[in-house]
Amino acid sequence: MPGKPMLTNHKYIAFETILIKEIRRFTRIWLQTLVPPAITIGLYFLIFGNLIGGRIGQMGGFDYVDFIVPGLIMMAVIQNAYANVSSSFFSNKFQRCIEEILVSPVPNYIILLGFVAGGMARGVAVGLIVTAMSFFFTSLHIEHVFLTLLVVLLTSMVFSLAGFINALYANTFDDISIIPTFVLTPLIYLGGVFYSIELLPTFGQWISALNPVLYMVNTFRYGILGTSDVNILWALFMLGVFSAGLFGVALYLLRKGTGLRQ
Repeated sequence: MPGKPMLTNHKYIAFETILIKEIRRFTRIWLQTLVPPAITIGLYFLIFGNLIGGRIGQMGGFDYVDFIVPGLIMMAVIQNAYANVSSSFFSNKFQRCIEEILVSPVPNYIILLGFVAGGMARGVAVGLIVTAMSFFFTSLHIEHVFLTLLVVLLTSMVFSLAGFINALYANTFDDISIIPTFVLTPLIYLGGVFYSIELLPTFGQWISALNPVLYMVNTFRYGILGTSDVNILWALFMLGVFSAGLFGVALYLLRKGTGLRQ
């Protein structure tokens, strides 16, 4: 049917437009979006990796600095993917720009995919910057390239979706910082970034198993170092469940108009 390709092309143009807008948004202010995360993670490398790491010795059979590199890269991806979508979508909502998108003949899932893809782009960009910086402190080679890329994409998707949901519920800019401060930061620091959960008592390991970041960090660590504290297939399954579940929740809330019809 002649109308079908036109509709498909219309959706693609809408998705591409939102994605390009999001990428231009964080690249235009790169001194605020790309440089600070790189400096922060660089300090982690210097302090925890070189200075303290030399006293710790080995962790999980690797030099401490090598052990924490995957976790620090993943931490940068998580924080920036989340921050990009939560701040961008809420800014559009606060300035009433989102209403122009919502009344346009663009499906809700295209709007969601556009913002999420923009968050993923920033998360991956910062991850690449941090990865490049890590070679100044350690020499790593990736054991499983495809798995490493897959985990980065899935993780950035999960937290981009989480940032989108946060932006829907947020009523003020202060609400944007509540979740990263009181939820995201504890999950990251207790997700095996700086230590192996094998050091924890049995009860602590059971509690850690409830932390989704644990699966992301360890699967990424397995992709780079070839070692993990969790079952890789189970971790990938959990990542898939988180991605699908959050996408469904975000799409439902967007269709319902949560936080948008006021």
